[in-house]
Amino acid sequence: MVALLLPRLAGLTTASRRSLSVTGRNFAALKSAYWLVMVSGFLEPVLYLFSIGVGVGGLIGDLTLTGGQVVSYAAFVAPAMLAASAMNGALSETTFNFFGKMKFMKLYDGVIATPVRPFEIAFGELIWAMIRGSAYSAAFLGLMVLMDLTSVGRALVAFPAAVLAGFAFGSLGMAFATYLRSWQDFDLISSVQFALFLFSGTFVPLSAYPAALGALIELTPLYRTVHLIRGITLGTADWTLLLDVVYLLAAVVIGLAAAGRRVDRLLCK
Repeated sequence: MVALLLPRLAGLTTASRRSLSVTGRNFAALKSAYWLVMVSGFLEPVLYLFSIGVGVGGLIGDLTLTGGQVVSYAAFVAPAMLAASAMNGALSETTFNFFGKMKFMKLYDGVIATPVRPFEIAFGELIWAMIRGSAYSAAFLGLMVLMDLTSVGRALVAFPAAVLAGFAFGSLGMAFATYLRSWQDFDLISSVQFALFLFSGTFVPLSAYPAALGALIELTPLYRTVHLIRGITLGTADWTLLLDVVYLLAAVVIGLAAAGRRVDRLLCK
């Protein structure tokens, strides 16, 4: 039903309807085993939250932030786990799954024979990735509220921030996936993901790093995401969060434009 309704939504341009047709195709192709994959993707940040945020946090105690606010270690780590979940969910769909459909299933070779254009394929797949990422974000924010790590109002504001982050990582991941040659190249993506996960202010404040390393970390997309979501969920938001939003919006535009051009080159050569 969803697969049929998506491309028929009123008020959309023809290009938008074609993009949603790609998204609708993914809904129609869902199998029961896929839901197990989604559940496992949600459980990973939850396990980190309980093992490190709550477990190790019991040994660390409270943290004093730069502005003088004192928070529990779990409250400090939780928004970083949400940011990492948005990153992992988006990258999983727009790199591994996208690469398989394009290079091995040859799915898009058939799609391109229809009126759907390469950019619309990329955008439709990105929307699909965001549906998965948004489900992760909503569920994790609900858990944060239940654990009293943030308020309902702050969680509602943090949700669109997490969705924006997912769009940014999804766009960049899809552009990068068009350059991959084989499944072995995914080792590089995994290494980059893990490095970002460890060194983006995820478990310690940025001030704990040497100045040179801290300056480099500030330029990474996951740090900008962690900084944005943490500022919202802890109530420490200031004007610098606007820089995070601009950074992520720029990543969306650059990544999606690059992905559209690369898909067009690969499918229409």
